[in-house]
Amino acid sequence: MPTKISRRSALATVAGGTLAYAQSRPFEFGFSLYGMQKIPVRDGLGHVARSGYKATELCLRSGWNTEPKLLTKTDRSDIRKRIQDLGLTLPSVMENLLLGRPGGVQANLDHLRAAAEICHECSPGPPALIETTIGGRPAVWDETKNAMADELAAFAKALEGLHTTLAIKAHSKLAMSVPDRLLWMMGQVNSPWIKMVYDYSHFAAFGLDMEKTMREVASRAVFVHIKDTIGLAPNHRFVLPGDGPVDFKVYTKALAASGYRGPVVVEVSVDVYNQPGYDGVAAAQHVWEKVSGAFA
Repeated sequence: MPTKISRRSALATVAGGTLAYAQSRPFEFGFSLYGMQKIPVRDGLGHVARSGYKATELCLRSGWNTEPKLLTKTDRSDIRKRIQDLGLTLPSVMENLLLGRPGGVQANLDHLRAAAEICHECSPGPPALIETTIGGRPAVWDETKNAMADELAAFAKALEGLHTTLAIKAHSKLAMSVPDRLLWMMGQVNSPWIKMVYDYSHFAAFGLDMEKTMREVASRAVFVHIKDTIGLAPNHRFVLPGDGPVDFKVYTKALAASGYRGPVVVEVSVDVYNQPGYDGVAAAQHVWEKVSGAFA
């Protein structure tokens, strides 16, 4: 059954599914609750706001307390009110769609419908977009890319009815790993309801020039994740922003020069949060202290 879209949400969705945020700064700086898996969502939102961030991201993946099947209508209303009362925005929710697998299309469509409900019901302003990687391994790109493109095209029709944007991200450890592959996929799908995420950490793993990747991808993206990268693929690892080689003052100038205007949200990698003693609240505060000045 199609998701019911409120008048508030429908009016907040602009043409083509792109989200518009009124803001005085080029970028709205946020922290993803993907990095606070063990913390109740209400508390996590409070920690994000107290650290100084202005935006957040809900993680809808299995194992997080904001997985859609765990959230009642009351929960969703409470989350929306909590986000609003804290002065935050919700530009995105995180999913983990695995494309091109036999029999996987219906399961992914079910995930998209559930995610779209969260986008509209938990957002105090414009409905969030759904951001995701698309699975597979780099070595199987040529074997799987056409099936992935076909599946995304099927998603596009559903997303139009759901009035929700899906933004896909290249990932250095997955099939769609570099800008050329992401741009190829976008060209095949060619839908206003499917957009791009820019995350330089995955391109840094291949030693790619940051400004070039921004011209290629960030200039057309609707969402940006940041973390940092040490080493080169396949032996690289991700670290918190500010703990790696990227100078984020240089980064923000280049990002602005690319034409991107929108949210920039910190993503804590599994490489970080699986470390013994990881503390999500401390991580949010650490990143704020290290790099927030670049986004002011």
